[in-house]
Amino acid sequence: MYLASLTLINFKNYSEASLQLSPGVNCFTGNNGSGKTNLIDAIYYLSFTKSYFTPSDTQNIKHNEQMFVIQGTFVLNENKEEIFCGVKSGSKKQIKRNNQEYERFSDHIGLLPVVMVAPVDQILITEGSDERRRFIDSIISQVNKTYLDNLINYNKVLAQRNAYLKQVAGRLVDFAMLEVWDEQLIEFGNAIHSVRKDFMKEFIPLFNKSYIFLSQQAEEVSIEYQSQLNADNFSNLMKQSLEKDLSFQFTTTGIHKDDLIFKLGDYPLKRIASQGQQKTYLTSLKLAQFDYLHQHKSIKPILLLDDIFDKLDDYRVKRLMQLVSKHTFGQIFITDTHPQRLRQIFEEINEPLQLFAVDKGEVTVA
Repeated sequence: MYLASLTLINFKNYSEASLQLSPGVNCFTGNNGSGKTNLIDAIYYLSFTKSYFTPSDTQNIKHNEQMFVIQGTFVLNENKEEIFCGVKSGSKKQIKRNNQEYERFSDHIGLLPVVMVAPVDQILITEGSDERRRFIDSIISQVNKTYLDNLINYNKVLAQRNAYLKQVAGRLVDFAMLEVWDEQLIEFGNAIHSVRKDFMKEFIPLFNKSYIFLSQQAEEVSIEYQSQLNADNFSNLMKQSLEKDLSFQFTTTGIHKDDLIFKLGDYPLKRIASQGQQKTYLTSLKLAQFDYLHQHKSIKPILLLDDIFDKLDDYRVKRLMQLVSKHTFGQIFITDTHPQRLRQIFEEINEPLQLFAVDKGEVTVA
């Protein structure tokens, strides 16, 4: 699978741009703030129907404009896939595949798998458990439609239950109504927990393999899947937490409390790891994501590398590029501020690349 062409209208700092792309390595070079990252975010949009960096769709509309459009032509299993994403202020977002509009955006997830590696990934280490849950959910959802549906339904029921707990604070509680929500949470939650456990059994060895390759096993690392449901069944946990839920006015038990514990040796990664160790850990997570998707989708995801060469030391960059030279990956997009550095790296591994120069929202072939 690869992206053959990309067209932008009023997306972020681009008034208009149209690119013909290589099925191999594509590099966007330019100064910081020129719009390099916006190009790979547009590619991410076409896969996930949303931005990797900006939560609000309308925030991605160019200043003083009312709408943006992203269009891409993908080649998937030798067939062309025309994907359209349009956002207009005050209107519903449109996602189309071959001119057919999706009723549910979730139906598009997984068709065109991508893996993004970006500096903002640091939040997987520094921020709360919701970021780490989002990470594993985004991977599983690309290969398991039932999981994604269960996750959407679970979050809807959870929001309804939490709203009710706030509404009845200090008042008479309708326990029959709570029981209806509890039954749904238990059904969806058990299914989600089971898939997450199976996923981690597959994912952890892939992560370990990637970390060993990048670091030459300089240190021992691990990932632990933490869930309240690991120790007890969900039904018992819901009954035990009812008083606490009523007191706190939100649901304190469930798979929405799951977490991943990242460790270096016997200690939390966040506490003792150097910046280099953290960057290697994060890159290994993303390479494991690539391997997992490749195995389950039987196609190579598009790899998006944002500012990657400034985030790894020379040795780890060389190790990563060895994977490229072995054709481990399919299509790759890279952003960097130094075109000469990119040319030198890819000359050394004898790999062709398509270089684009980006300057203030203008893209030209370099």
